[in-house]
Amino acid sequence: MASLSLLLSLSLLPLLLPQALSLACTSQNLTSTGKLYTNCSDLPKLGAYLHYTYNASNSSLSVAYVAAPSPGGAWVAWAINPVATGMVGSQALMALRINSSVVAKTYNISGYHSIVESKLSFDVWDLSADEVDGTMRIFATVKVPDKAASVNQVWQVGGIVNGTHPSIHPLDPANKASMGTLELASSETNETASPAPAPSKSGARAGRANVGLLAIVILLIGSVTAL
Repeated sequence: MASLSLLLSLSLLPLLLPQALSLACTSQNLTSTGKLYTNCSDLPKLGAYLHYTYNASNSSLSVAYVAAPSPGGAWVAWAINPVATGMVGSQALMALRINSSVVAKTYNISGYHSIVESKLSFDVWDLSADEVDGTMRIFATVKVPDKAASVNQVWQVGGIVNGTHPSIHPLDPANKASMGTLELASSETNETASPAPAPSKSGARAGRANVGLLAIVILLIGSVTAL
């Protein structure tokens, strides 16, 4: 009986390991998009990820934001707030699922109840979005202030889309806390980008979480075997 339990537990291990490894942005492969980034970050809320390259020669930031919408939702967003640290004032890049297609748009978040599709306060180019296996991805390059050391970033996973307009996102604690500072100096590049992004500090934390999850799986296998 113990041998059968062990075999069943081992058969589940390959199913659990990919989920653990997918927690780190460094395991994500974006080479099929033809876009390369020097850095990536496992954002601390909402299971979202940011791949990015800062080019000091033209003060630009190329990003790929990767996240799944909230359950039943149809949009995700990543933004820079040039005037504050929260949502209000954010200049957002958004991917929306509209009529079974994913489109990329820009929004000025001037208030909690004011989300206006418009040009942003800084230049944006090469904006696009897609969806792969339920995960949305936003690609863009944005202009940042000359010699900026960091930018205030805000990210979100949204609710439904009414026609072509995004509805409010969930108001869970994680949604309200999805903001932070993106350091640019450490991601500086001149012209080229490495195809394999170096692990960020948050990526290292996710790696430690993966090891912890693997240890839990091993302990579960041991307890089942002892029965």
